[in-house]
Amino acid sequence: MASIRLVSLRKVFEFRGQRVRAADGVSLEAPEGKILTLLGPSGCGKTTVLRCIAGLERPDDGEIWFGEQVMFSRAQGIYLPPERRNIGMVFQSYAIWPHLTVFENVAYPLRVRRLPPGEIRKRVEAALELVGLGGLADRPAPLLSGGQQQRVALARALVYEPQVLLLDEPLSNLDAKVREQVREELRGLQRSLGITTVYVTHDQVEALSLSDVVAVMREGQVEEVGTPQQLYERPRTRFVAEFVGTTNLFEGRLVARNGQVAVVETDWGRLQVQLEEGGVSWGERVWVGIRPEHVGVESEPTGDVNMVEGRVLSALFEGTVMRYRIALAGGRGTLMAYGPPVWRPGEAVYLRLDPRRILLLRQSPSEAITHHPNGGR
Repeated sequence: MASIRLVSLRKVFEFRGQRVRAADGVSLEAPEGKILTLLGPSGCGKTTVLRCIAGLERPDDGEIWFGEQVMFSRAQGIYLPPERRNIGMVFQSYAIWPHLTVFENVAYPLRVRRLPPGEIRKRVEAALELVGLGGLADRPAPLLSGGQQQRVALARALVYEPQVLLLDEPLSNLDAKVREQVREELRGLQRSLGITTVYVTHDQVEALSLSDVVAVMREGQVEEVGTPQQLYERPRTRFVAEFVGTTNLFEGRLVARNGQVAVVETDWGRLQVQLEEGGVSWGERVWVGIRPEHVGVESEPTGDVNMVEGRVLSALFEGTVMRYRIALAGGRGTLMAYGPPVWRPGEAVYLRLDPRRILLLRQSPSEAITHHPNGGR
């Protein structure tokens, strides 16, 4: 196995006289034996980066390394085509050949490499057992379910023991229940094999549950890199806070600070916030964020800091919790919170905002300071 390292990777497409920077100086590393997920909205460049790693797209600049071997370097004039990169790849469409059996689909890359028939059978049977399809070798491909087709594509990608595995939204065509099952199987399989994997998705749940490292992409660039827990609990930018999970986000200004405790002026009044090392400075404009699950909903004020009065606008049942949309007193916006099925629309409530759970995110110079009367996003 090998780590994957990208250094200042650039890829520009031209369309009708316009230049689109699909990869704009991307530098990343997928640690050996781990899953790196490229997460972002459609058009952010994540699939382009994956195709560059695979050799299906030739970058305009930068470098791609598998361990100590360079796959692409414009400076050194090196470009290895896909067939020389020893990769396994699973596409969104699976690319299963309908006229072939399960066995023949998985055996195809071995036949291309002209392995002996005995070795082909041995490897295919092992790969099918690995993905839970050991008894379906002779089944025609059109008779497979979506989940089974995904497993065939995965077995075909693994059958020739590649250095790295590249997955381009492989679960997006599955229904929710099958997707959850296959996601767990995929994570278990990757851990057992210890194969370095780059996974592309726009699905936050997939990224958080599958990954060792997540790179959030935006407009061809890497916005932020971290573990799933880091990106969810302590994002560093507004974009990541909004894209990864649901966040109540509003504007504020740091007006006082005593050690690691700060006071932020907002449209809701003054809030106390527990700061981290290297946080924002006094007087700085910030985005203030808190996840809905970190908002406590009470029928009466509890005497805690950061109590905000409001009224329930809506209550939607989501299985394990109710999702509440709450209008703040005085027309100061709205906030989303999760809680037990206790309150109904129109009832007065009090919101408790834990100072340890509030995020303070620097506003970039390009972000206009505007008033958002609807509060949380």
